[in-house]
Amino acid sequence: MDNRHIAFIGAGNMSRSIISGLVKSGYDASAISAINPSQPKLDALQAEFGINIGNDNIEACRQADVIVLAVKPQLMAEVCGPIASLDLSNKLIISIAAGVSCNSLTEYLQQPIALVRTMPNTPSMLGLGLTGLYAPDNVTSSDRAFAGKLMAAVGEIVWSQQESGINQVIACAGSSPAYFFLFMEAMEQAAAGLGVAPDDARLMIQQAAVGAAQMVKQNPQLSLAELRAQVTSKGGTTAEAINTFEQHNLRSTVDAAMNAAVNRAEQMANQF
Repeated sequence: MDNRHIAFIGAGNMSRSIISGLVKSGYDASAISAINPSQPKLDALQAEFGINIGNDNIEACRQADVIVLAVKPQLMAEVCGPIASLDLSNKLIISIAAGVSCNSLTEYLQQPIALVRTMPNTPSMLGLGLTGLYAPDNVTSSDRAFAGKLMAAVGEIVWSQQESGINQVIACAGSSPAYFFLFMEAMEQAAAGLGVAPDDARLMIQQAAVGAAQMVKQNPQLSLAELRAQVTSKGGTTAEAINTFEQHNLRSTVDAAMNAAVNRAEQMANQF
């Protein structure tokens, strides 16, 4: 990965996660800048990773080869306005803002740009994330490769052939950690109803989740249905629980929820 100068506009958790992954992988910290109105966040990043920090978006973007737009969607237009005064023709723009389309970003920056839109999820903060990426046809193969390696610093990556595919990534990966947390929360509440001590319930549920995820990852040759079947003895306790889930239409509920996430992502794209 070539050491282009990267400017992170915004110093929130996702920027910190990517910076951490880059520096740990050997990326030159002196080629990374973080820009943010909050000085304490900047000071913490500089102390931990040895990167450059500042408060001037325009100057940072002028010096950068790669600009990572890491601000909230509702702030994107405001942040991009002043940056639009710069010549961005030789720079790569990477957005990690949900719901802000390539067309909107191009309009905000008021000029043709090389843009890669990304959608990381929260496990990226542990280096265990999944990021969906999309690049329009004008983005070069070298810029695509750079963006892919940048986001691979915090986990796995998946490229979408169409921008609409980012909404599918949101439903399948961006929002999905919360689905698992909800299921685990429901299990915790059920365990309490069974009289299980809270600490024991938390330990059992989180360890089951970690173990199940590792079994999926370490057995790619097995489908999820096969892994489930291996745990489900006919007429046993697991089979009884699975039958109950099926009777209460768990699959239909999950399908409806994921489609709702896609629909909301499409609505957000019309707001920004």
